[in-house]
Amino acid sequence: MATEIPFNRSFEIEPDRVYALSPLLRRITAKNPSNFTFRGTNTYIVGQGRVAVVDPGPDRPEHTEAILAALAGETVSHILVTHTHMDHSPGVPALKARTGAPVYGYGPHGVGVPGDWPWPAPEGGDLNFRPDVRIGDGALVRGDGWTLEAVFTPGHISNHLCFQLREENVLLSGDHVMGWSTSVISPPDGNMTDYMASLAKLLGRGERRYWPGHGGPVEDPRPFVKAFIAHRHDRERQILDCLAAGPKTIKEMVPIMYADVAPALHGAAGRSVLAHLIHMHGGGRVAAEGGRAGPDTIYRLP
Repeated sequence: MATEIPFNRSFEIEPDRVYALSPLLRRITAKNPSNFTFRGTNTYIVGQGRVAVVDPGPDRPEHTEAILAALAGETVSHILVTHTHMDHSPGVPALKARTGAPVYGYGPHGVGVPGDWPWPAPEGGDLNFRPDVRIGDGALVRGDGWTLEAVFTPGHISNHLCFQLREENVLLSGDHVMGWSTSVISPPDGNMTDYMASLAKLLGRGERRYWPGHGGPVEDPRPFVKAFIAHRHDRERQILDCLAAGPKTIKEMVPIMYADVAPALHGAAGRSVLAHLIHMHGGGRVAAEGGRAGPDTIYRLP
């Protein structure tokens, strides 16, 4: 039986409008809805007076202007980035040019891509991103009345960070845990082994709520994350079931595994299946023709 995840897909929001979420947190959602961004990318403002902006979003002048309008009379002291997909970090240069604030992030796009990866990497990446300050797991970024702890969560992408707002014990979870869908894990920058480890890492933490990069809040994080882990185990069982009937390629498995998903999304689904197969091949649970798990490889049970 497939794991049921309590997604909230009824989340509605007016784009580029500021919403006060708590005494220290505001949200502005960019007008970039799609099958992969839901209603749009969430930008978060942390603090009052002297503030941090987390994920300035896509390179959309109207979104930058909405952020600046929401902060009229205030000062941006920090800009932080969860990761470098094209809907999260390309808005950094415009906001930095207008505010002069330093930029904090784990590192440039592709920092964790294997050097010997022989296939094209299709996911969009902000190749221009360079943080002024590189921060890793456990780093503290302090401002006027607020503290953000960086939580390194690779998997969706190799440079992904979440940020805990310590004063409110909430987590800005980026695309690692979203409220409306699971994340696409697209090799080579996406890594299922890292992703599963990062989910397990969150289970050892105690934040009371997640504010994700897309969609509304996750109000009960621990069972939600457990359901994400169970969902990935379900996908692996589906792969094993497919291969029990004989050797197959990803192209042959995806329509079986994602029969309830629109064919237009099968390409993205195939990337996650590839990530699972790389993970499973590394653990000896599937065999790959030629000895390496790739997008066009024929897979079988060992």
